[in-house]
Amino acid sequence: MFAHEVALELVPTADIDLVLFDADQIVALPLAHGLAGVRHRKDVISYPDQRADLGGRKTAFFGEFSLQGGDHGFSSRDAAPGRDPEVSGPGVVGEGFEKQDAVVTVQDHGPNRLPNWDGVGLTIRGLREQELTGIIPKRMADADVIVVGAGLAGLVATAELADAGRRVILLEQEPEPWLGGQAFWSFGGLFFINSPEQRRLGVRDSHELALKDWMATAGFDRQEDQWPRKWAEAYLAFAAGEKRSWLHAQGVRFFPIVGWAERRGESIGPGNSVPRFHVTWGTGPGVVAPFERRVRDAVARGRVALMFRHRVDALTVSGGAVDGVRGAVLEASSVQRGRPNSRVAIREFELHAQAVIVASGGIGGNHDLVRQAWPARLGTPPRQMLTGVPAHVDGRMLAITEAAGGSVINRDRMWHYVEGIRNWDPIWPAHGIRILPGPSSMWFDAVGNRLPAPFFPGFDTLGTLAHLRGTGYDYSWFVLTQRIIKREFALSGSEQNPDLTNKDIKLLLQRVVSKSGPAPVEAFKQRGADFVVANNLDDLVRGMNALTETPLIDPVNLERQLAARDDAVASATTQDGQIRAIRAARRYIGDRLIRVAPPHRLLDPAVGPLIAVRLHILTRKTLGGLHTDLSGRVLSTDGTPLPGLYAAGEVAGFGGGGMHGYRSLEGTFLGGCLFSGRIAGRATAATVG
Repeated sequence: MFAHEVALELVPTADIDLVLFDADQIVALPLAHGLAGVRHRKDVISYPDQRADLGGRKTAFFGEFSLQGGDHGFSSRDAAPGRDPEVSGPGVVGEGFEKQDAVVTVQDHGPNRLPNWDGVGLTIRGLREQELTGIIPKRMADADVIVVGAGLAGLVATAELADAGRRVILLEQEPEPWLGGQAFWSFGGLFFINSPEQRRLGVRDSHELALKDWMATAGFDRQEDQWPRKWAEAYLAFAAGEKRSWLHAQGVRFFPIVGWAERRGESIGPGNSVPRFHVTWGTGPGVVAPFERRVRDAVARGRVALMFRHRVDALTVSGGAVDGVRGAVLEASSVQRGRPNSRVAIREFELHAQAVIVASGGIGGNHDLVRQAWPARLGTPPRQMLTGVPAHVDGRMLAITEAAGGSVINRDRMWHYVEGIRNWDPIWPAHGIRILPGPSSMWFDAVGNRLPAPFFPGFDTLGTLAHLRGTGYDYSWFVLTQRIIKREFALSGSEQNPDLTNKDIKLLLQRVVSKSGPAPVEAFKQRGADFVVANNLDDLVRGMNALTETPLIDPVNLERQLAARDDAVASATTQDGQIRAIRAARRYIGDRLIRVAPPHRLLDPAVGPLIAVRLHILTRKTLGGLHTDLSGRVLSTDGTPLPGLYAAGEVAGFGGGGMHGYRSLEGTFLGGCLFSGRIAGRATAATVG
């Protein structure tokens, strides 16, 4: 339980009333004995695990006041209709003492019920107004720290704060089952450097090599990239150092085969020069679990209050410092996790603390904001996009934080995928799933032209996006075979990988022995609106053209390109960049075992049927965001820290306002939430309390 304690110095005198007040009402409590010369000694804001026991004191005391009624205790605006707050106490101020310490405890009852007062004070009858000295400062703190957003970054920050002994209110606008935010839906990929898994597979990695890859990929080139670059350097040290052992100590385990996401081509450029994508055993929920457990343990200890359906609409500022939040409590909702839910507000709330951490996520669910921030270097914004995150990932807190004085940088840096497919069983609006492709599918634009090197499946994501935006169409095509889809297609998302998510070894083995491949992939092949399956090329092209408003694919042109690629497979010295990339990938044992199919002729009936997949642009990550220093403090437009305000996770561009620069090496989004949440939580804990 939470309570407020206020310590005062008392001496006896004439009759007075003790008055507790807020903006709406005053409750006067007559005392049996009087006080005089009441002087404010100090304001002690604490949250004892149990009620203060004042009965054992030898000297006189006020006793204990218990106020209840409404979700936030004392305030009449929070009371249930027709029910006033209830007050019990006070005790009796004894006689015969000159000056003693006393404690007034205001105790709140019930889960997640906190007093929400504008002030508490003493009014002494018969004294002049200027002599009233028992006033506690306006805006009594409800906690040491308020964390906005219960996704992965918010959970990590809260866990670190609670472990440091700080009292935390964790606010989340969604229902309680949604704890974990976007991380719950993720594949659980994490970026490590020189891990035991890499070494067992013969991958030679180092901090120096990863730094080289990161900087070549990020392309930092702006004056405001000073803090993002420092965050990148700090994150790489973390990924090469204690990141894995820190997670391992909390029970997180990893799939033994390391993936090679965002591969670098033959020439120097963006991408990973070695495999670094480690899939968590348990996928996204497996990453969330230890931090949810730590937070719930802290709730049981009385250090954390979880407040769901609390939407923050403003940050409160006093004396130039952020000191709380204001918003609306939304009506209860029992819809399935991820689905749109009610935004009907049933009342307002206001809470205060010594510091606020914003961990509210990015803009991927808000297509209007995505289009507003879309950079010219990526071409024109798509007219149609799929959405890779739930609708509540709407970017609201960016503008709210700016209104309080925070600075947003690198708005135009974003990370959207080009291998999106419409979910045949959608959860949120325009729900898309990303194909995690191996390198063997042939990639064609909307009119049937093969994409040039190095725009192969699994390579330069943003380079491919920019190329495709230049075609004037919002979609493209994979053409592949059953042999390729069985070996090389994976789907991003915890719900699309039940074997890994549920830690089901028997189901996992079916990926290897099944003739059709993973069951979720087969379900998309059979039910997905973007899939065409045919036994010959003519039927395939007819199916492709049937999916579009205008038939754009010429079967003769498509066959010519497929045949040329098949001829390259037969050549040991081919100059076809994609065939060379496939052969290079298979030199890595992890790819050869489970990820990359042996090169083969696509037009060979023995490896069929032929499959075409229409690919859409899929919104996902915000690479820019709130400008922060290496303590997670939000910076104002002049580059100085805004007192009382911190940020973590995607809303901060995963740190600094954009630690990835222009591009990501993958596996760094969850890692960025972990790292920035840990930093913000620990830094805030060191400055409050």
